[in-house]
Amino acid sequence: MSGDLSGMRFLTVAEVADMMRVSRMTVYRLVHSGELPAIRFGRSFRVPESAVRAVVDAHIVDVG
Repeated sequence: MSGDLSGMRFLTVAEVADMMRVSRMTVYRLVHSGELPAIRFGRSFRVPESAVRAVVDAHIVDVG
Protein backbone atom coordinates (compact mmCIF):
# COMPACT_ATOMS: atom_id res chain seq x y z
CA MET A 1 0.00 0.00 0.00
CA SER A 2 1.82 3.09 -1.16
CA GLY A 3 -0.88 5.77 -1.16
CA ASP A 4 -0.20 9.35 -0.15
CA LEU A 5 -2.29 10.06 2.94
CA SER A 6 -1.11 13.64 3.44
CA GLY A 7 -4.30 15.10 1.92
CA MET A 8 -6.64 12.65 3.62
CA ARG A 9 -8.46 13.72 6.78
CA PHE A 10 -9.65 11.16 9.32
CA LEU A 11 -12.47 11.83 11.78
CA THR A 12 -13.39 10.25 15.09
CA VAL A 13 -16.77 8.62 15.60
CA ALA A 14 -17.82 11.58 17.75
CA GLU A 15 -16.84 14.04 15.00
CA VAL A 16 -18.78 12.06 12.40
CA ALA A 17 -21.83 11.91 14.68
CA ASP A 18 -21.65 15.67 15.17
CA MET A 19 -21.31 16.32 11.41
CA MET A 20 -24.24 14.05 10.56
CA ARG A 21 -26.28 15.13 13.60
CA VAL A 22 -26.84 11.55 14.72
CA SER A 23 -25.79 9.61 17.80
CA ARG A 24 -22.41 7.92 18.12
CA MET A 25 -24.25 4.59 18.26
CA THR A 26 -25.72 5.28 14.80
CA VAL A 27 -22.21 5.89 13.46
CA TYR A 28 -20.99 2.65 15.05
CA ARG A 29 -23.90 0.80 13.42
CA LEU A 30 -23.00 2.27 10.02
CA VAL A 31 -19.37 1.25 10.50
CA HIS A 32 -20.17 -2.29 11.66
CA SER A 33 -22.65 -2.82 8.82
CA GLY A 34 -20.01 -1.77 6.30
CA GLU A 35 -22.08 1.16 5.05
CA LEU A 36 -19.50 3.64 6.37
CA PRO A 37 -15.87 2.63 5.77
CA ALA A 38 -13.56 3.06 8.74
CA ILE A 39 -10.10 2.12 9.91
CA ARG A 40 -9.59 0.62 13.33
CA PHE A 41 -6.70 1.90 15.46
CA GLY A 42 -6.55 -0.13 18.64
CA ARG A 43 -10.01 0.17 20.18
CA SER A 44 -11.10 3.25 18.24
CA PHE A 45 -12.24 3.90 14.69
CA ARG A 46 -11.21 6.63 12.29
CA VAL A 47 -13.44 7.45 9.35
CA PRO A 48 -12.12 9.16 6.20
CA GLU A 49 -13.92 12.47 5.70
CA SER A 50 -14.45 11.57 2.04
CA ALA A 51 -16.35 8.44 3.13
CA VAL A 52 -18.73 10.53 5.24
CA ARG A 53 -19.43 12.79 2.26
CA ALA A 54 -20.00 9.78 0.00
CA VAL A 55 -22.49 8.18 2.42
CA VAL A 56 -24.40 11.44 2.83
CA ASP A 57 -24.45 12.05 -0.93
CA ALA A 58 -25.72 8.52 -1.53
CA HIS A 59 -28.65 9.05 0.83
CA ILE A 60 -29.84 12.45 -0.38
CA VAL A 61 -33.44 12.18 -1.52
CA ASP A 62 -35.04 14.59 -3.98
CA VAL A 63 -38.66 15.07 -2.90
CA GLY A 64 -39.38 17.89 -5.30
